[in-house]
Amino acid sequence: MKMRLQNFLLTCSLVMMSALALAAEPLPIFDAHMHYNIEARNTWSPQRVIALWRKLGIRAVLATSRPNDGTLDLIAQNAPDIKIVPFLRPYRVQPDRHDWFANSEIERFVENELQRGIYRGIGEFHIFGKDADAPYMAKIARLAKARDLWLHAHSDEDAIERILHQAPGVKLIWAHTGMSTSLDKVEAMFVQYPNLVGELSFRSDLEQNGSLNPQWKRLFLRYPGRFVLGTDTWVTSRWDDVPQLIGFYRRMLSELPADIAERIAYKNGLTMFGLQ
Repeated sequence: MKMRLQNFLLTCSLVMMSALALAAEPLPIFDAHMHYNIEARNTWSPQRVIALWRKLGIRAVLATSRPNDGTLDLIAQNAPDIKIVPFLRPYRVQPDRHDWFANSEIERFVENELQRGIYRGIGEFHIFGKDADAPYMAKIARLAKARDLWLHAHSDEDAIERILHQAPGVKLIWAHTGMSTSLDKVEAMFVQYPNLVGELSFRSDLEQNGSLNPQWKRLFLRYPGRFVLGTDTWVTSRWDDVPQLIGFYRRMLSELPADIAERIAYKNGLTMFGLQ
């Protein structure tokens, strides 16, 4: 009897220790805004990038690069524990960001890249205001809708609405959720466009006095399936900031109910791309 009691107590102790260990594990992250550009590749090898993601608990990544070779290099690492979702970025060199939507060479470049058959979306691209009515932008939006691809747009709210009107129902990730767009406008657009997802990097108003901004918290609670996180490693120096950025996101999400924190941290991204 005494031996059975000891075994029972030992089993209970092990179960509790396992539960505590699981609870202590950091929240997994889906990084939905990452660039592995040519400049970063001079100092950050693909192996170093993968090692950083493993260390930080980044389990999945929406990968874009200028040029797209960087994304292909990351995929070639065949990391079984990190899901890489490749997006086609319509930039060959940095200046392309300014006129990609009016450049016939970019159109041919994108057509050739799409033939790889690996991309789940197009972007991140930059476009603002009435430039979003450019014929090629409209073509890209309709192509994405027809092929069930996502768009990833760094744009003001005017351009986002123009794109969504060109291809109603197209799925669009709004980089930085407009960066400085008022939260009242963000909410109005979420109501109007159910296929719009907000990505949170560079939103300086996420915190207020060291805590999660109450207006953001209300949006997260109302639209728990409509937000994703991102590090946006757009310049090489930003890679050094990734640990701090991930720490910030985890602190912010700790103020939300656990199930909603998990959705924003990684489950929304997995669901968007059928990875669950």
